[in-house]
Amino acid sequence: MPIEQIDPGLGAIVPAGADWEQLGEGFGGPTGPAEGPVWIAEGGYLLFSDIHNSKRYRWSPEDGITLDKDDTKNGNGQTLDREGRLVVCHHFSRCVDREEADGTVTVVADRYHGMKLNRPNDVVVKSDGSIYFTDPPPKVPFTPADHPPELDIAGVYRVAPEGDRINLVTRDLVNPNGLCFSPDESILYVNDSNKHRKLIMAYDLEKDGMVDLGSARLFCDMRGDDRPGVPDGMKCDIEGNVYCTGPGGIWILDFTGRHLGTILVEGRASNMNWGDEDWRTLYFTGARSLNRIRLTIPGIPVPRGAPS
Repeated sequence: MPIEQIDPGLGAIVPAGADWEQLGEGFGGPTGPAEGPVWIAEGGYLLFSDIHNSKRYRWSPEDGITLDKDDTKNGNGQTLDREGRLVVCHHFSRCVDREEADGTVTVVADRYHGMKLNRPNDVVVKSDGSIYFTDPPPKVPFTPADHPPELDIAGVYRVAPEGDRINLVTRDLVNPNGLCFSPDESILYVNDSNKHRKLIMAYDLEKDGMVDLGSARLFCDMRGDDRPGVPDGMKCDIEGNVYCTGPGGIWILDFTGRHLGTILVEGRASNMNWGDEDWRTLYFTGARSLNRIRLTIPGIPVPRGAPS
């Protein structure tokens, strides 16, 4: 069975008899999986990253999978800002940048207090335009061996809407990876993919966009499950349910952190995002594949405020 139900509440999210479909395979390699899916509503297609081969691919119903961009500097997580511009995390160039419609690229963040970032991993954009991203520890071969680390922290950062300042949001995670907001943007969820931690933390957001560190709380602990997979990609639907890759596949949690069930994925699932006109399709990447499954509750559109 492709779905493992743990709580009856899963029935309101995953239709009876649901199964996922593979759209393509053969991506990734020894140093990285397929990653960073993002739906481009205006064009009706999906973009996703191939970290190992430093490529970005496009999937559309008409053309299937085609190459969208080469030499992405090991691009990983990506999303859209309020203007629909692509915002991408890069391991090799150790930065977060923004791509304009004409192909012009602007670096959004590459340093903190003058020191080069480690390897930006995943990114989300708040409705006010501020950009939040994770920066786990450097790791060869994700980052070049001849580029020694300059920061002694693994942080979660916020870039102000004007792009004029970068702030450290939290540094209390060992390997910060996936992140997402609750539907009302009052909570920031961040997961830790360190194999000894495998957890999701929740933080209340203050009016200035920073987190209330005193509000930090454990949302989900996955350490009791020894199946392949760690917390990585993470998204939220419009009712506040949280979807996170983890042991066995994609965990579905309600807003209290209760584990409702798992979309079983052989090997591992790496990242996910919502798509299609109704935002009810969950597109997800595996170690070497791109896949999708239709669900009942729509996800939060990207960018926020997109038609739903």
